[in-house]
Amino acid sequence: MDGDLRVKYVNPAAEALFAVSRRSLLEQRFPALFADSSPLDRLLRQAIREERGFADQDLILTQPGHESLHLNCIATPIELPDAALLLELRPIDQRLRIEREEQRLNQHQANRELIRNLAHEIKNPLGGLRGSAQLLERELDRPGLREYTQVIIKEADRLQALVNRLLTPHRPAVEVPVNIHEVCERVCSLILAEFPEGIRVERDYDASLPDFRGDPEQLIQAVLNVVRNAAQAIHRGGGLAGGNGGEIMLRTRVARPVTLARWPNKLALELQVIDNGPGVPSDIRDKIFFPLVSGTEGGTGLGLTLAQTFVQHHHGVIECESQPGRTCFSIVLPLR
Repeated sequence: MDGDLRVKYVNPAAEALFAVSRRSLLEQRFPALFADSSPLDRLLRQAIREERGFADQDLILTQPGHESLHLNCIATPIELPDAALLLELRPIDQRLRIEREEQRLNQHQANRELIRNLAHEIKNPLGGLRGSAQLLERELDRPGLREYTQVIIKEADRLQALVNRLLTPHRPAVEVPVNIHEVCERVCSLILAEFPEGIRVERDYDASLPDFRGDPEQLIQAVLNVVRNAAQAIHRGGGLAGGNGGEIMLRTRVARPVTLARWPNKLALELQVIDNGPGVPSDIRDKIFFPLVSGTEGGTGLGLTLAQTFVQHHHGVIECESQPGRTCFSIVLPLR
């Protein structure tokens, strides 16, 4: 770019990065292409004025109507007749995603180990409480008093069921041929039966996706937990984002190539669950996959934890992007 920060040359990689043609970029002031670009404008002008370059390891640029780009930026002053600054931009979304995956995997493993230990510690006293309540019930003559022992027994059973759910995901996956669209259709039928009114389910399937080997029951449960969360969020928020009623979209696409937990995959499938509900509350947005974290009153906070566990059993990842009116959970599974 020249001294006034007007673009003088862009290479094909820049055209692909910004999804615009070279003709559209040439002679445009570079900072003006992005929202809230005054800090970038000052940095670039300072680099030219002081003839000193700079590097930014995490530059965020947002084009109107596009998602934000996370970039590694190097600015270098140059001396050419019509150019004063060379800007090199490299996307780092892949690196950031890998770092998030590793951090989430480590946190998830630590949480699972903590929960397993805690669950085993809880099971023994629960059995003692329930057994004592049953013995006490046999000694009581007044039926009215037995209501209290029944409360103890039922609550002990409820806690036992919760503990069993915490321990269940450690069952290894059973690998058989699976069609992701059959999984989606099963989930759709269950959700429409559970929420017969107020929610519309749309499908956008890529019919070219091949079958893959996996555990259909685990995958159905994982997708069901995500879609049920979306349905509950729509109902909780009135379900009327934009006044068009509650809508959940299930979209499948081919992804290539992708790196999942540092393993490169030539081919993968991506299942997106998109809803127009109120979005994930900001205070739990970074913790929604942690156990016992729930945005629903009375929720156990295990649905997304189990979904993440089952997806990881299939060497995949699950991520979430959320804002009011649009929440998207993406499940990416390798096709091997």
